[in-house]
Amino acid sequence: MSAAARGQLLVGGAIAAAVLLVGAYLAAGGSSYEPAKVQDPCKHRPWRNPGSLQEIAQQFSLSALDGAACELGVSREKLARALATPESRERFTKRYGIGDEQLARAVRAGLVRAVDDAEEAGALSPLIAGPLRTTLQSIPLNRAIELINDAEALLDQAQSFLGPAQGLLEQFLP
Repeated sequence: MSAAARGQLLVGGAIAAAVLLVGAYLAAGGSSYEPAKVQDPCKHRPWRNPGSLQEIAQQFSLSALDGAACELGVSREKLARALATPESRERFTKRYGIGDEQLARAVRAGLVRAVDDAEEAGALSPLIAGPLRTTLQSIPLNRAIELINDAEALLDQAQSFLGPAQGLLEQFLP
């Protein structure tokens, strides 16, 4: 077989594969694809049964983002992108006309909501939740954003705060 014939065969095979791929896509319902709707951040989302600190931290961050997004009237996804870098945060605040103090209040409220959700789910001890809630209500904005982005560090510190005494103290609570 000549080089020209092999080239034509390869091109013909590629075209046939492309047509089959498009046909399979359309047969699977690809022509009616619609992006998933963004969930309402103000609507409570139940926590899954967390199995590790990392899973708790992930749910904590999502809950905090939901709470802050609800306060600001935006989606959780938009807020998460906005808090990723200082530049994206600046673009976000300009676009939505939000000042740093308003953003700080919303992010703090989101963190407090996450503590409430974690306590309700049994992922955070009530002995820790109360003081943590109080601390988060006055935390600086940059630190609050760090906590949303790295909730695992916060929860690790909070859980180790009482150490072995936590189990002993919980025995005396109703």
